Amino acid sequence: MDFSAITVLCVGDVMLDRFLYGRMERISPEAPVPVLLLDARREMPGGAGNVASNILSLGGRAVLVGLTGQDEAGATLRGALAGRAGLQDATCISAVRPTICKTRFIAAHQQVVRVDEESRSGLEAQEAESLCAAITAHMGQVQAVVVSDYGKGVCAPAVLEHLFAQAEYLGVPVFVDPKSTDYSLYRGAACITPNARELAAASAMPVESEAQVEAAARTVMERAEAQAILATRSEKGMMLVRRNGPALSVPARAREVFDVSGAGDTVIATMALAVGAGMSFEQAMRVANAAAGVVVGKLGTATADIGEVLRELDDQDAQGDGDGSTAPLLPLEAMRAQVDRWRARGLKVGFTNGCFDILHPGHVSLLAQARAACDRLVVALNTDASVRRLKGETRPVNTLEARATVMGALRMVDAVVAFDDDTPLETIRVLMPDVLVKGADYTAETVVGADLVLGAGGRLVLADLRQGHSTTAIIGRARS
Repeated sequence: MDFSAITVLCVGDVMLDRFLYGRMERISPEAPVPVLLLDARREMPGGAGNVASNILSLGGRAVLVGLTGQDEAGATLRGALAGRAGLQDATCISAVRPTICKTRFIAAHQQVVRVDEESRSGLEAQEAESLCAAITAHMGQVQAVVVSDYGKGVCAPAVLEHLFAQAEYLGVPVFVDPKSTDYSLYRGAACITPNARELAAASAMPVESEAQVEAAARTVMERAEAQAILATRSEKGMMLVRRNGPALSVPARAREVFDVSGAGDTVIATMALAVGAGMSFEQAMRVANAAAGVVVGKLGTATADIGEVLRELDDQDAQGDGDGSTAPLLPLEAMRAQVDRWRARGLKVGFTNGCFDILHPGHVSLLAQARAACDRLVVALNTDASVRRLKGETRPVNTLEARATVMGALRMVDAVVAFDDDTPLETIRVLMPDVLVKGADYTAETVVGADLVLGAGGRLVLADLRQGHSTTAIIGRARS
């Protein structure tokens, strides 16, 4: 998983996050409030700036567009942005607006109070012109756009209209972290990422169950004419709802949560990078879920680096999706989730299929060649009913469960799935492997699903066959 060639344009409310750490030792004699004795301070870009920081931490590059003021906080913020490798500071300086600054006082790992400095006035014409000019200047050099709408003024209708028009013209996907309940402002977005509370407010619908979340997401998706909604649901995980596809949920992995601030920035930064790098929305969601899991385990506005995300994906891989399914035989949806996790780690997934009723050296040779052509190999087995239709009422000799157990024990096989149709076409369509493997007795024209895989940029491998080995011959010798 390499994002080094991906640049993301981050547009939105840029702010300075200031953290003041200290100890509470007494109550003030002036008022019944604690006295905080300061020990340390940290200052870093927040809001859209934190999205840019996440992109850098994950190995990508960012261009940051927003507003800063002519004040101490603005100078501090611009100083924090200066010299950061991979970040281009394209923020505009406002003559009338202060820099947004959030100061958090922290004692014993807990926030005591937060002080916000900001203007709530509407965007001035000159500010809007400067922002639109910055967007135009940089849109052509990026692979994705993130809109970080914190409701502080930058994401005004005129700016968003200009941004979406530019993105549509150049074919650049736009990801939106929304604040407004009017999702028509985000018309044309590739993906909008509300949390559950924001989705409920925008749709005026309940969002407690998965069915309710999907219904609410489809409602706001229509208003925004968006391709997808990614609803983040805190400890319940995430749900991706595509315009022309089924909803897909992933759970949050159980962990100790220290601070959720900034997790939404991490999610949208990861989604933009992953889709910009060519991943599907489903694959990108799994990477984003892993990245969010990393940052909620840290205190304060935090980022996840690529190494931490890869380790989290490994842990999720070992844990599975928590649906109770275990190897060697996975249901199709669990198998798709497993394939997405592998792909999120940059692994190539191979696929082969068959009855595999009685394993013989020919099977072993085919599986070895298949595994050599990929990083992870999925074997699809015909169900018992499917085998009977293809081979007759006396087959299979071994049940599906028995065949799956043996197949799953082979070192070259990483996962096993079953299909009940006469062909694995639908299974291939769902999993869309990178490599499709069959024996050399087939041709590219006769391999089921080859057109799908090749059309998606994958490849077909026709494995050499070991002559003199067949299940039918083995059964015949045993019966004679």
